[in-house]
Amino acid sequence: MAYSAGFNPHPKISYVGAAPTGTASEAEYLELSLAERTDPEDVRRRLDAALPEGLDVLDVVEADGGSLPERITGSWWQLRLEGVPTSVAAAAVEAFLARDSVPVQRVIKDGRRTLDARLPVASLAVSDDGCAILDLVVRHVTPAVRPDDVLAALREIADLVPPTPPLVTRLAQGLLADNGRLSDPLDTDRAATAAGPA
Repeated sequence: MAYSAGFNPHPKISYVGAAPTGTASEAEYLELSLAERTDPEDVRRRLDAALPEGLDVLDVVEADGGSLPERITGSWWQLRLEGVPTSVAAAAVEAFLARDSVPVQRVIKDGRRTLDARLPVASLAVSDDGCAILDLVVRHVTPAVRPDDVLAALREIADLVPPTPPLVTRLAQGLLADNGRLSDPLDTDRAATAAGPA
């Protein structure tokens, strides 16, 4: 691993859009600088072996340049609302989507802040799996609007209060297109690797 220079060197690693505390994720990305060129599959295998069970490195690609944060502009979340009938969740989602703006309050390190939970939501849909399941695609903005902010908005406008804490999982991150779909942020790096040296 490469380290920064100076009196107190740090590993050159940066996380992109890390998931909030208390949520699960199947789609976390990081950039890691190495001291020498190394086979990406070897890096993946060694990192995976060093991590605890349940934390899996799925893929490592050599960066072809550019900024990874610029290629991760949205996230797809699934919120499992045990004990909430699908019809109740659907009515709350319909009320949410009908609004242009839904302000919510969140305490951040600088104090209490009002955020618009509606504006960054690219899509929000309800399905049924014995309880209501919310599929949420949200644009990355600053400060980030998180799934708990959207749940706070649903509580505010439709009195939707799950009887138990929801299970929140990030399923994907990537470049958010106008149609609301996310593309894999590593596709350009894979294409450059496949093309070989110029």
